[in-house]
Amino acid sequence: MSDHDSNRPREAGAWAPLRHPTFRSLWLAILVGNIGTWIHDVAAAWIMAETTGSPLMVAAVQSATTLPVVLLAIVAGTLADIVDRRRYLILAQLWMFLAAGTLAVLAQLGLLGPWSLVLLTFALGCGAAMAMPAQQATTPELVPKPLLGSAVALGSLSMNIARATGPAIGGLIVAQTGAAMAFAINALTFLAIVFALWRWKRAPAASALPPESFGLALRAGLRYASQASVLQAVLIRTGAFFAFASALTALLPIVVRQELKASAGTYGLLLGCIGIGAISGAVLLPRLRRRLDADRLFLLASLLYAGCIAGVALLRDLRALYPICLVAGFAWLSVLSSLQIAAQTAVPAWVRARALALYIVVFSAGMALGSLGWGTLAQRYSVLHALLAAAIGTALAALLTQRWRLGDAARIDVTPSEHWAAPVVADTFDTDRGPVLITIEYHVIPAQRAAFLAVLRELGRSRRRDGAITWGIAEDTALPGSFLEYFSVASWLEHLRQHERVTNEERRLQESVLTLLEPGTQPLVRHFVGAAAEGLKILAKPSDVDGVLG
Repeated sequence: MSDHDSNRPREAGAWAPLRHPTFRSLWLAILVGNIGTWIHDVAAAWIMAETTGSPLMVAAVQSATTLPVVLLAIVAGTLADIVDRRRYLILAQLWMFLAAGTLAVLAQLGLLGPWSLVLLTFALGCGAAMAMPAQQATTPELVPKPLLGSAVALGSLSMNIARATGPAIGGLIVAQTGAAMAFAINALTFLAIVFALWRWKRAPAASALPPESFGLALRAGLRYASQASVLQAVLIRTGAFFAFASALTALLPIVVRQELKASAGTYGLLLGCIGIGAISGAVLLPRLRRRLDADRLFLLASLLYAGCIAGVALLRDLRALYPICLVAGFAWLSVLSSLQIAAQTAVPAWVRARALALYIVVFSAGMALGSLGWGTLAQRYSVLHALLAAAIGTALAALLTQRWRLGDAARIDVTPSEHWAAPVVADTFDTDRGPVLITIEYHVIPAQRAAFLAVLRELGRSRRRDGAITWGIAEDTALPGSFLEYFSVASWLEHLRQHERVTNEERRLQESVLTLLEPGTQPLVRHFVGAAAEGLKILAKPSDVDGVLG
């Protein structure tokens, strides 16, 4: 049975993606890898707190993990969209194996100082940064589309199972055998992912067009993001939440060691409670999503997390902190899952890794810069003041960003529609020829002028997202109601890419346009290509394309 067998009603549950063998093996391998990462994080944070006692240096360990994502994720996302993701991911895992192995060797020899720990943690972060966009973008390749939401939720569940078990295991390993063993175990987990990736028989890309060059692909991804309002909403709410929410994980080891005078085992148990709370959230979230829309759920979870930060700031009784961490884990997963599902479903497949890279950059920038900021604030004033400021900021950020809606992602269909007819040409020519100008003539019912222009503006955003350099709409001065839409792309090849990229959302807009036209008229599409120096060898023919605008 293939991973893309036809959907069956019995596969509609939250666990259905695990019935697909490749998804299941990768999910299990990544779960093992996530546990190893938490073991590393606990060991690194505790060693730094023990050897330096500096809130800033402890926060620097977390920043060393996340800052590389800010620097490299966009490059990684671009590469993930234009190269073989399987081989690319294998190389990234081997890099992390080498970095983690070096940490283990240095720790065993007693040569691991504060700055070498930060440097090698940064190297691990570089590997994770290069892998993250490709890893997340593979999910739609492994399960049918109806199971994508469940698959994304299972990905979050994997991280939080690791959060529940990894810190406790890490604290126990550090307490019983030392940091060297913790780093060595983390190194071995990367080999489990390599093995799962090696077994994945990835289907070749369906496009008949050559892959984009790196520069073109990078510009295309940034251009898409600049015109995608739903993706922008995801990015804004991600940055606003994590810039403040990062304070809890950044300062928790200082709270445990300096305020509670407790051990690494206690720190691991508190992180484990956060993970257990997140697992409980994964079980409850499907029921909550049936009662609450994505934006209401995001708001309530953000306010709940803000309350948990305040609780950690004010309470110094472990019996109270354990349940607070459980609730924090539930709220964290609710926010993270809402953002990840919106990011996955708001963009089409051709640009998914680049869009996810932007999401990862914003998430990691919030975590990295937030951690450094809260560490600095705690060192200058106090942990109490830093955590209370973060709690207030988390609540205000959730309230002030409500205008950017996550729920819109579920209302758009970015599945490729392939409804544009092939352009009519008189002869073949070099696909690098350009620039290309496309014009579409419309005859609009006079009473529908305002409605037509509103739909065309939305359509114009989609043209620019998919590759248009310029776009505009003009009205004939001698014939009111006669409009000319025009847009240009860099080359004929880029216009052919537009044909592959058009989605059902564009189809819906174009069908709306047809209802506003004069009876008996159709859009008239024409293509013009830059004339070659030796003379134009091809004439573009006007064509009635039955409303297929391109």
